Amino acid sequence: MSNSTLNPQNSTLPPALIFDMDGVLVDNTPVQARAFQLLFRDLGLTTKALPLLKRLNGMPAGEIIQHVFRHPIPKKQLDSYAEQREFLYRTLYWDKRRALPGLVDFLKAARAEGHKIGLGTGSGGPTLSYILDHLDLRRYFDVVVGKDDVPRGKPHPDTYSRTAAKLGVAPENCIVFEDAVLGEQAAYRAGMRCVAVTTSLKAKDFQAPLTTINDFTTLTPAQLLEMLAQQPDVPQPQKRRG
Repeated sequence: MSNSTLNPQNSTLPPALIFDMDGVLVDNTPVQARAFQLLFRDLGLTTKALPLLKRLNGMPAGEIIQHVFRHPIPKKQLDSYAEQREFLYRTLYWDKRRALPGLVDFLKAARAEGHKIGLGTGSGGPTLSYILDHLDLRRYFDVVVGKDDVPRGKPHPDTYSRTAAKLGVAPENCIVFEDAVLGEQAAYRAGMRCVAVTTSLKAKDFQAPLTTINDFTTLTPAQLLEMLAQQPDVPQPQKRRG
């Protein structure tokens, strides 16, 4: 893939903003890890879930679970394990669902300034509703793309490419918000720039984001335009990270 170049000063429209869900809209990675750990315990596995998620976060749950085994697991069995993990996660997180600080104000400001806004996640319909509808966030997104809308999950570019296509925006005019290394790589593979959200990883763990943020309390849409001017080329994805 060749570098894509954008001169935001010559762009007639503000860049589209595309958000991952888990770890970006909500800080739920520790709870996700706890749910995986309980599943592994039930299966008699000794894998440590949190380090696993730091490496594979962004993939659909079934694909993450497959990585724990040394032999292929039938898809029907993986789906069953994923459903068990999802039940554990929802039970653990039920009373803890909160939008990341500053998120709603940032989304309102971005919409007011004409940014198209999309969501691209490896989660499916019921899990999307569990977060988006409970927190009344769906109304801020023009497009929502989940795991059932694409053939391949992250780090493949499909999720973000599909979101941009549905928004009607060229990839080079999109900014992705990601908390995972594989998600950052998916953004670069799709020809987009990325803002890293450090809810579960450190800034140094990411390749080349426009910036890193802990939450949305200090970021403004206007600052994103300044950052784009300082990074005119989309970073090339690194195979070792993906």
